[in-house]
Amino acid sequence: MPVRIATDKKIVVLGIGYVGLPLAITLARAGYEVVGVDVNEEVVDALNTGKLPLKEKGIEDAFNKREVKQRFKASSKPCSADVFIVCVQTPLDPTTKVPNLSYLVSAIESIVPFLKKGNLIIIESTVPPLTCRNLMKPLIESRSKLKVGRDVFLSLSTERIMPGETFYELIHNNRVIGSVDAKSAQLAKEIYASFVKGDIDLADDITAEMVKLTENTYRDVNIALANEFSLVAETLGVDIKEVIRLANKHPRVKVLSPGIGVGGHCLPKDPWFLVHSDPKNTGLIQLARKVNEQMPDHVASKIRKALKEVKDPKIVVLGMTYKPDSDDLRESPSLEIIRILEDDGYKVIAYDNLVKNHGYRSILDIAKGADCLAVLVEHTSIKQELAKYEQQIMSVMRSPIILRIGTSYSPDAFDARQRR
Repeated sequence: MPVRIATDKKIVVLGIGYVGLPLAITLARAGYEVVGVDVNEEVVDALNTGKLPLKEKGIEDAFNKREVKQRFKASSKPCSADVFIVCVQTPLDPTTKVPNLSYLVSAIESIVPFLKKGNLIIIESTVPPLTCRNLMKPLIESRSKLKVGRDVFLSLSTERIMPGETFYELIHNNRVIGSVDAKSAQLAKEIYASFVKGDIDLADDITAEMVKLTENTYRDVNIALANEFSLVAETLGVDIKEVIRLANKHPRVKVLSPGIGVGGHCLPKDPWFLVHSDPKNTGLIQLARKVNEQMPDHVASKIRKALKEVKDPKIVVLGMTYKPDSDDLRESPSLEIIRILEDDGYKVIAYDNLVKNHGYRSILDIAKGADCLAVLVEHTSIKQELAKYEQQIMSVMRSPIILRIGTSYSPDAFDARQRR
């Protein structure tokens, strides 16, 4: 049955950060009246005065389109609407590894006074399995006195986007919509069909919740495997890049490139959501997390080893983000490496032209007098400058030690190649 496309609805997007803001802009371009809600009033004020609080490819052009200006506004509080889409964070407690769903609960509680019959609530936030069924549904029904599936409707369609490619992926990536009832699924599909060009698959709520976690856990485990290969190659004294290059010539092998750890908002967190749901049957997932979480310590030890004969060494770090050619610092292994070295008493100066207040004119300039240049995140610009001026850079260093520890690796690199 063809999906009816209707953009005469008003949509409230709760949480206008890395996911919520691009989604709100995309919905406004699709023809909806959109209110983006955020508790950070600085973000709200900035958006309402035409300023963007985040960088993303294509976001400025999209935000400045006339139809977006006409249909989108930001607010610190929710209001009445036809559809409520929740894009708030669902962080992980760093000590217990237990999901913190308090932001999600607060978001739902904030819209209860505005809920009316016929409303649709969509969860875009990544959540552990059974969240919609055992937490969201009872919460909505107990606070609003409205029955989910009869009076109001509840679906989940967790985002599947890569920072830097958000607008492309919002539109072109496939979507999985999970619901506890058929009508909720169809109503949510109608919203996404107004702008999504990829497939839209329907599933039950638990299946949809697990799909996103499975995708990111798959990548995390494969990154851990690549990192273990790297550690073994280091022990044996062989070049892991050459090992992987030759192994990947096999038609059924696609080993990722090793890195300094795993960062970003999703990959370090999502596997733990599965562990939380079933700790007994997630031994491999837990081991993979352990491997990736230990990589910053291993990288720091390599830097210490390289400098063991240098008195009071000065370390210059290049690259601070969690992946190349991005300004995203969330859960960056590079920052963890810097912290470890500083805790050890080393003098560390970090530079990254994509990070505010950490820019530099040239590597030649910042390497003067340094004992170690540790390249932790190899942005394209860094790679190009090192290729051209590496000998000159070494000549101005006090101890000419250049450690190119980071690679062009991104957990999403293989996916991006496949998509294009």
